[in-house]
Amino acid sequence: MLVVIRGAGDIATGVALRLWRAGLRVVMTDLEKPTAIRRTVAFSQAIVLGEAQVEDVTARRAAGPQEALAILEAGVIPVLADPQGACIPVLGPDAVVDAILAKRNLGTRITDAPVVVGVGPGFTAGEDCHAVVETMRGHYLGRALYQGSAQPNTGIPGLIGGFAGERVLRAPADGVFHQLLDIGAQVKEGDIAAQVGGVPMVCTLTGVLRGILPEGTPVRRGMKAGDVDPRCEPEHCRCASDKALAVGGGVLEAVLRLSGALR
Repeated sequence: MLVVIRGAGDIATGVALRLWRAGLRVVMTDLEKPTAIRRTVAFSQAIVLGEAQVEDVTARRAAGPQEALAILEAGVIPVLADPQGACIPVLGPDAVVDAILAKRNLGTRITDAPVVVGVGPGFTAGEDCHAVVETMRGHYLGRALYQGSAQPNTGIPGLIGGFAGERVLRAPADGVFHQLLDIGAQVKEGDIAAQVGGVPMVCTLTGVLRGILPEGTPVRRGMKAGDVDPRCEPEHCRCASDKALAVGGGVLEAVLRLSGALR
């Protein structure tokens, strides 16, 4: 079974890990210049670096659909710089998963494949996809919904280590992002993780810098640009999160159920 995953950030990567380990073939797409915060656990880095490894799975940049198929034969996940999903009609996948997490549908249609799954808010099962997987932390995280939509975006991150909104670092100004600290760095409240036009991006709590935008990224004031994990476990920066794998489990259920593989 061939599945195209739109998006290759950390949540999409958790989805890819679940599907790949279950024996499904996976092709991923993302922007030419990816904007993932948790870059160390995002297969989108394959577009930037040529190759990326998350846990025990490797991804490699593909120039087009035919090269993607060749990469698959080598036992590696191909990642294309293809934000519009132009490869989908060429590859003719059995399933399409929209894991862009834009909080709205950026063009995925229920007719894109025999099975279409939307991840998070912005999709409605039965209208623009066959199933929706919940991404909000809490009781329903990872649940596959075959009617209706995921819970609406609140704009407030879920609790981790007792903290929610404080975990997120936001660009302090419009301009070009200048990264000062690397992912995995131990930080304290008040530390400066980056600058934009000389304006500091200050850490709002003590912990580990779990994610940060790369040097030179154009940003707008208030844009999510970093993530501090208060649990202070550096190894969390190198493996898929509980949330990513929970969402991935919901996607795997939906794909197998809707394709008839579970009957």
